[in-house]
Amino acid sequence: MAGLQKKRIAIGGIMHETNTFSTVKTTVDLFKCYEWQVGEEIVDHHAEVNDYLGGMITKGHELGVELVPAFWANTNPTGLITRDTYRELIETLLNHISKTGKLDGICLALHGGGLAEGIDDLEGTILSEIRKMVGYGIPIVATLDLHANLTETMVKEADALFGVNFYPHTDCFARGQEALENLLKIINGKLKPVMYVEKLPMMIASSTTDLSPAKDINELCWKWEEHPSVIDCTFFHGFCQTDIPDMRVSVLTMTNDDEELAREASKDVSRKIWELRDLFYIGYPNPGEGLEQALAVPGGPVVINEMSDNPGAGAPGDGTHLLKVLVERNIENSCFGFIYDPQTADLAHQAGCGNWITTLLGGKTDSLHGEPLRVKAYVKTLTDGRFVHTTQMYRGKKADLGKSARLQVGNVDIIVCSKRAQTFDEQIFKLHGIDVTQYKIVALKSENHFRSSFTPLAKKIIPVDSPGLSSYNLLNFQYRRVKRPVLPLDPV
Repeated sequence: MAGLQKKRIAIGGIMHETNTFSTVKTTVDLFKCYEWQVGEEIVDHHAEVNDYLGGMITKGHELGVELVPAFWANTNPTGLITRDTYRELIETLLNHISKTGKLDGICLALHGGGLAEGIDDLEGTILSEIRKMVGYGIPIVATLDLHANLTETMVKEADALFGVNFYPHTDCFARGQEALENLLKIINGKLKPVMYVEKLPMMIASSTTDLSPAKDINELCWKWEEHPSVIDCTFFHGFCQTDIPDMRVSVLTMTNDDEELAREASKDVSRKIWELRDLFYIGYPNPGEGLEQALAVPGGPVVINEMSDNPGAGAPGDGTHLLKVLVERNIENSCFGFIYDPQTADLAHQAGCGNWITTLLGGKTDSLHGEPLRVKAYVKTLTDGRFVHTTQMYRGKKADLGKSARLQVGNVDIIVCSKRAQTFDEQIFKLHGIDVTQYKIVALKSENHFRSSFTPLAKKIIPVDSPGLSSYNLLNFQYRRVKRPVLPLDPV
C-alpha cells in the first residue's frame, strides 16, 4: 500500500445537461447559483455525499490516494451554454489542473449531454482540451450520466468512461468509486481498458430502470459484466432534448484489452434494445386524465408527476398545466411541490405569514407550459428554502431553493420557490410543514428521480404529460439536426 499512497489524482469536472429547445441561455451566474467550487471546497461539499465526487473521495481515501481537488461546476439543465461561459469554465478547469503539480491521473465527473454555442460535444471538447495540456501519458477517467449522447471524441480522449446504470440515478456514488478504483488500476498497469460503442437509430424519452424494458436491458448488460474481462457494459439512453447529429441510444462496453469482446457485448445488448424498441414509445395521460385516475385510487397518497415540465431536463419549472387542473377542481387534501416563481415567493415574504396575496402564479417563462394563474392565496409558511436531501441519489447534499413559501389556494397547498429545480424527495414538503403521507394527491415536477424517495411512500404513481420542453411525446419537438432516419421520427 505504500506505493499506492504516492499516487496523486486530480478530481473535478463540469456538468450540464443542455436542452437545445430551451430559450434560457446558460451563464456563469447560473453555475455560480448552483455549484462553482475550487480546491478544498470540492471536498467540503461532497465528502460523505451520495454523488459522483462523493464516491471518488471515499474510494480515494480508502485506497490511500492523494486526491487533488481542482475545479467543479454544475447547474440545472437549461439551454445552450454561452460562448463566454464555456470559455470561463474551461479556462478555470485547466488553470486549476495546471496548478496541481505532477499528477498520476485525472478523475472527472462529466455528464455527456452538454452543449455550448458552437460546440455540439461539450464533454469531448473538455477532454480534448485537457489532453492538449497534459498529453496522453496521464490516464483520464470520467463518469457519465445515463443520458449521455456518446461521441467518438469522448471515447478517444478518455481512457475509461463509467456511466450510471439506474434512473433514478441512485448509483452515482458507486460509479464515482468505480471510476477512481479503475483509474488506479490503469496507473498501476493492472488494467488496459478498451472501449467499443454501438449506436442505434433510436431516440427515447427518459425511462425508469426499475421497470421494463430498461430493466431487462440492464440485466443483460450485467450478464456481460460477469465475464472476467468485461470491466463495464452500460446502456446509455441519450438525452433526447438535444438536437444534434449524435443524439442516439448507445451501448458502451469496456474490456481489459479485448476489443473483439467489447464489440460483441455492445452489439448483443443493442440487438436486445432493438427487439424491445416498441415498448419505449407509450402514451401518458394529460393532467386532467391523470387526476381522474388518481381520484379513483382508494386511499393515498397518489403521486402525480408532471414530467413535461421537469427542470431536471431543461424545462422552466413554472408550468401551470397540472396546477391549473388542481386549483380549478379545488381538490381536497392536495398539495403541489413545487413551482418556480421568485416574484410570487418574494411577494409572500413581503406580506408575511397569516396574510393574503393576489398574484399571477407561474407561467412567466413562456406560454408553452401554461399561462399564469391568477390566484388569491393565503400565506401559510415562509422559509429560506434550505434543507438536506435524503434521497438515495443525493443523500447528505445541501439544497438551497431560495426564498420559499407555502400558499393555500382553496383546498390546494402550493409550495413556491425562488430557484429552479426538480423535486427529488419529500424534504421540500417537510420544510413547509407538509407531511405527504397524510395527503390524497401529491403533485410534483420530475420525470423519474423522485421515485427513489416517493415509491416507498406512494399508494400509486401516475405520470402525466402535456406540452413542455421535457414532454415524452418526441413528435412534439422540431428536430432539425439529428441524423435521420431515427425512431420515433421515422419508420426505421
